[in-house]
Amino acid sequence: RFSKTIKNPLTWTSESPNLYSLVMTVKQNGVVTEVIPFTVGFRSIEIKEVVDPTGRKDQLFLVNGQPILLKGVNVHEHNPKTGHYMTEDLLIRDFELMKLHNINTVRLAHYTQSRRFYELCDIYGLYVYDEANIESHGMYYSLSKGGGLGNNPDWIIPHMDRVKNMYERNKNHPSVTIWSLGNEAGNGYNFYQAYLWVKEQDEEWMARPVNYERALWEWNTDMYVPQYPTAKWLAEIGEKGSDRPVVPSEYSHAMGNSNGNLALQWDEIYKYPNLQGGYIWDWVDQGIEETDKNGVMYWTYGGDYGVNAPSDGNFLLNGVVSPDRTPHPAMNEVKYVHQNFAVKDVDALAGKFNITNRFFFTTSEGYDITYNVTRNGVKVKTGKIEVQLAPQETKEVTIDIPAIKADNNDEYFVNFEFSQKKASHLVPKGYIVAIEQIKLSKDEAAKPLYTGARGAKLKSTTTDTEITVKSSAVNFVFNKESGLVTSYKVNGTEYFDKGFGLQPNFWRGPNDNDYGNGMPNRLQVWKQSSKDFNVVEAKVYDEGNNVVVEANYLLAAGNLYIVKYTIDPAGVLKADIKFTSTDMKASETEVSEATKLATFSPGADAARKISSELNVPRIGVRFRLPVKMNKVKYFG
Repeated sequence: RFSKTIKNPLTWTSESPNLYSLVMTVKQNGVVTEVIPFTVGFRSIEIKEVVDPTGRKDQLFLVNGQPILLKGVNVHEHNPKTGHYMTEDLLIRDFELMKLHNINTVRLAHYTQSRRFYELCDIYGLYVYDEANIESHGMYYSLSKGGGLGNNPDWIIPHMDRVKNMYERNKNHPSVTIWSLGNEAGNGYNFYQAYLWVKEQDEEWMARPVNYERALWEWNTDMYVPQYPTAKWLAEIGEKGSDRPVVPSEYSHAMGNSNGNLALQWDEIYKYPNLQGGYIWDWVDQGIEETDKNGVMYWTYGGDYGVNAPSDGNFLLNGVVSPDRTPHPAMNEVKYVHQNFAVKDVDALAGKFNITNRFFFTTSEGYDITYNVTRNGVKVKTGKIEVQLAPQETKEVTIDIPAIKADNNDEYFVNFEFSQKKASHLVPKGYIVAIEQIKLSKDEAAKPLYTGARGAKLKSTTTDTEITVKSSAVNFVFNKESGLVTSYKVNGTEYFDKGFGLQPNFWRGPNDNDYGNGMPNRLQVWKQSSKDFNVVEAKVYDEGNNVVVEANYLLAAGNLYIVKYTIDPAGVLKADIKFTSTDMKASETEVSEATKLATFSPGADAARKISSELNVPRIGVRFRLPVKMNKVKYFG
């Protein structure tokens, strides 16, 4: 171990990975016997108390004195052609995709990687969450003596061996920012000793955090690194505060069609300082390239190698990119949520917006900021914004917004783009690193769809089974027994096929993650509520020139579901739908006594108590259009 003072060095960060060349020469009796080159990066790492302008105190993770956010993914070694052997080209492709999608850190799940991996992270700028090759969750997590391997002294040597090897081999890489003692291997004596050893070794060097997921809130982890927290949990711990930084080591499981709630979690992360990022599970689908008998390439997974081969089914296809590194659609969401510029509406119609530079060490000088205004998807105005933003700075800007017309149901949006002026660290010149879209709207009513029969008068009739609303332009029929609109005709055209009118819908096609957590069986009550609902009350009344049909339903889940249909003389149908929560109170419900009696009956109360613990897969409606209505026009 040796040291030397370097005055005013350019520092290393993920944003600016400045490196220096160190050459060590070994001589014996004046003769050079060995020359060892090594790259060196200068940066400081610490966890310390930070007080914000409101007086809030947090223990935060700092790089070069600056709290940062870790926008990460978990990484397995995977090459679809060679298995765990990674070529340098494929490593660089991974890092390029990460940089292009605003990912600044990787957690090595759950083992160290090749030396070249760390060298490339040094060069291109990725914070490495280095993890010892320890996982034994198959032996469970018992803290009793001799229980799980993590608390069994007979296993101290292999635990310490793997932690020491990780530390000694990788300690000099500037990219190595956090140490991890392992994954899902319980806690106890062996991990207490491993933690103390790394802290002692690293204390005089860089004092990097030492983390361990299964330590939970115990003392032998410098950060709290939970797995799969909800946005609600993040909001609670963010508001409450914590005695250490909170960084989920795994979250937003990327299997199949997923990552949909990532923005909700990052709303909380951006809001509370003690929430300092997270690591998506995971980077790449681990399928193997094979060719079928027709010469067509496909990706294999569990089950493709016979019934006797070990298999986890498709539970190895959890990545945000395919085995060949084709990004999944969710990668666009990852890029957007992680982006380093943000735009907020101040007074959009007046052209006033706040722009925030989310970088921690980089000014906005290296980026072009442009905008355009669109009307129904067509650009009607473009411009460039000249503003200089220091790291973490927000400024208000004013742009030229054309007059907005609210007629003809037009939609106006202002779109912002932030593009790179020069190529840098795998990101090419001109690449759009951040976007934002804000709707420009007026509170004016849109024109009705039909205007030809505005002078027509509506008439309603009621029988034991039906409510009918008619004019010369429209015929609307509501079945009081089924609770469905069985016919909706405008100018002779039927809009609901075979009586399949608006129905509540609380279900969606289960995806891979749903099957993994038992959702199809666990949430059956909501599927049942989509087809099992009782009409408690239905009534019809006039509202000006319009007629209103209002129906109250009791769902299988015990919830009250209210639909208000407003029909105007020209045939325009407006449906206002209210879905009440499972914790509603009778005193808070503005409905008739008959509806209250049905809704707050012992049977419905019991159903609500059960369903209150079950999230709703989807809240919406469904209906069936005639087959001839097979053309859709949209922009987006």
